[in-house]
Amino acid sequence: MPVLFQIDRLRPLVAFFAVVIVAGAAMTAHAQQQEQPRRQQTQPQKPAAKPKPPAATTAKPATPPAAAKTEALPPSQVGIGTLAQFAFMVDPQTSSVLLFKDADKPMHPSSMAKMMTIHLVFEELAAGRIKLDTRFRVSERARNMGGSRMFVELGSEVTVEDLIKGMIILSGNDACVVVAEGLSGNEDSFAERMNTRARELGLVKTVFKNSSGWPAEGQYSTARDLAVLAWRTIDDFPKLYRYYSETNWTYNNIRQDNRNRLLKLTPGTDGLKTGHTEEGGYGQATSALRDGRRLILVVNGLASMAERAQETSRLMEWGFREFTNTTIFRAGDTVVEAPVWLGAQDKVPLVVGRAVQVTVPSGQAASPRVVARYDGPLPAPLVKGTKIGTAAVTLPDGRIIEYPLEVGTDVPRMGVIGRVTTMIQHYLFGWLS
Repeated sequence: MPVLFQIDRLRPLVAFFAVVIVAGAAMTAHAQQQEQPRRQQTQPQKPAAKPKPPAATTAKPATPPAAAKTEALPPSQVGIGTLAQFAFMVDPQTSSVLLFKDADKPMHPSSMAKMMTIHLVFEELAAGRIKLDTRFRVSERARNMGGSRMFVELGSEVTVEDLIKGMIILSGNDACVVVAEGLSGNEDSFAERMNTRARELGLVKTVFKNSSGWPAEGQYSTARDLAVLAWRTIDDFPKLYRYYSETNWTYNNIRQDNRNRLLKLTPGTDGLKTGHTEEGGYGQATSALRDGRRLILVVNGLASMAERAQETSRLMEWGFREFTNTTIFRAGDTVVEAPVWLGAQDKVPLVVGRAVQVTVPSGQAASPRVVARYDGPLPAPLVKGTKIGTAAVTLPDGRIIEYPLEVGTDVPRMGVIGRVTTMIQHYLFGWLS
């Protein structure tokens, strides 16, 4: 009875609000101006989709030359020992560093510096400022360059496409000078441009003095910086990157093979650039793709071309054999459901726009911690694809990588009566629905 009495007492109040709802217009305007209650949401994800086992590698690795016993090799700070003085291997899909040996110490970049010259040419092509059939004139300085050459002729005009092949396949120092002079007037100005772009790409421990990597005082880079440059080239210019996989080319009736032996030795290899100087030894920036998984490796300070090919192949095979990528969320998977304020539905899925993967030792299960962070409840209307917060993934090595969360489906606003009712419930009774 006391309860019934109290309800009876409330009936006039309920009737009053019914009048307000019928009136509608003024109350609706007021409701639309109200600030919805907000609080920081930190919710663990729903149970992740069951990881699919890694696909079997279909390519059959070629048999590399016999390598030294691993336990006898100079140790690395991360990963296995290597004869290389400097080494860095990264899985760009997960940003996992698999091999690190003095990778932040300065070293002579040699012809691996050409990757920046080529990167700038690719940028010019992508922006439409030059075309593959654009021609640059060969100066006397370019014609007289020593070392590896494309054998351009003095006074001739060479297409940009031929110069790209000359720099990548033939490692032509003369081709680099033609490009530098064609784009910037002289090589010194072009080197300044190389350094500006290096800063923009985050190559904080790199200084270029010329377009070819020809030995010069004050010119240096690191294995990590060159790996980042390779990574950006692959990501930014997927259609132009194909030039890095060509194994030979003939120019001016002279046929030359690509110095990157891994293109033929190690399955999946599709780039990038070798290098050699007396001061720095033999080095190489390499990338390979197998069953959708890519690895990037930079080594330097090896004793010979044969040792470079042998060691680089061994390290790449190790990276593919000993580690695998596990998918935690596929693109479009729901990470968490977030509450919606004044929406036609109470909750909306927050999804990842691309796959979330982690690199783990082969045969080892991955159990990363994933936390969704966003400000909620989310105010309707919501549009599918809108970026809302992040999913923070703690990797096995302790690093945290954040992936953007997106609204998984459209959510329109409630109707007038629904919005007014929700406002009444919230402000009078403290309920959230």
